[in-house]
Amino acid sequence: MELTFLGTACMVPTKDRNVQAIYMSYQSEGILIDCGEGTQRQMNLAGINRNKVTTILITHWHGDHVGGIIGLLQTISNKDVPPKIEIYGPIGTKKSIQHLLDSVIFEQENLDLRITELDPEELTTIKETDDYYIQAANMQHTTSCVAYSFVEKDKRKIKLAKAKEVGLTQGPIMREIQNGNSVTINGKLIEPDDVSFIKKGRKITFVFDTIPNKNAIDLAKNSDLLISESVYLPDMSENAAKYKHLTTADAGLIATNAEVKRLIITHFSQRYKDISVLESSIKDFFTNAECSYDLMRIKL
Repeated sequence: MELTFLGTACMVPTKDRNVQAIYMSYQSEGILIDCGEGTQRQMNLAGINRNKVTTILITHWHGDHVGGIIGLLQTISNKDVPPKIEIYGPIGTKKSIQHLLDSVIFEQENLDLRITELDPEELTTIKETDDYYIQAANMQHTTSCVAYSFVEKDKRKIKLAKAKEVGLTQGPIMREIQNGNSVTINGKLIEPDDVSFIKKGRKITFVFDTIPNKNAIDLAKNSDLLISESVYLPDMSENAAKYKHLTTADAGLIATNAEVKRLIITHFSQRYKDISVLESSIKDFFTNAECSYDLMRIKL
């Protein structure tokens, strides 16, 4: 699992920061959280194959979060067999995507889009596979806005030395153990915990464009990593309340109440030319915290 911050600016790009997008690579999937203007170029700079995008999670329809979607879809449509792309977003997403498609001319027949609109008043699972599930919840912004958690499922892992010791080999019996079932080998009952262990799945939460609220805390609860917007320092709290954004104090409070292990803030106002002031501030409110920067990579 790897995360790449493709843009860390708020509202408008700066010389050093593009607008909002985060790319998460998980196994064979590419999950894009928002897709602001210039995201394709940022993917080029990061060495990310744009055709690997399989899912787009849209937090809301302000331009700095969605301005790059149509260009990305056009690029993907050029592939002989484009991947199926699942798009999740707040109510109105289907109409907005159609408006984007109608605004430009390209061969759209190859596109395979599956669009799901969300209005999760409380914590809701919106997608589930054998390996993970994605949860969402409404935030409180100036327009409909959704936050997301990616939750990897716990997996039973084989202790190879122990497995060899009892004569456990690859095949149906191994699969039974991995499914948590006991087996009999050479007349001896083998319990799953004798030859395997549970590897805890990882949880990453993405909270953007909101004021502090219970859903943000519930969604982020016990996350290994919380990625949160933090547009302002605390001395700009009036602006934060007016435009419904988080300060460093707000982000730290959510992280503390949600008992997350690590916090990374992003989505910074252009007024902060040097993010060191934000980095210093966020550590005052949550010790294991840091600022993101464009093209920052994290392996989990």
